Amino acid sequence: MPLPPDRSPDPVSDVVRWGAFSCALVPLVLITSGAPWLGAAGTAAGLAAVTCACRALLRHSERTAARIRVRALRRPRDRSGYSALTAHGGGHYRERRTPVD
Repeated sequence: MPLPPDRSPDPVSDVVRWGAFSCALVPLVLITSGAPWLGAAGTAAGLAAVTCACRALLRHSERTAARIRVRALRRPRDRSGYSALTAHGGGHYRERRTPVD
């Protein structure tokens, strides 16, 4: 199903792009308003570090959410590693008794 036109296919990239834009815009505004060059460069470096950290955390949360979705789709297993009983799979009886006993 295609996404609506107002939704981005990769919202994390959009956030990172806006972060990179602010890394360039904020120092420019600081220099224009009379702040020292070294202070503007430090601000740019700080914003770049925060943007990189946010990108890493967002990608990590995406991977974690994807893993959780995959686990939810798998067949459940019991503690010994056997798949849960299904309509066609039959049962596993450890005591060699049938369900009729």
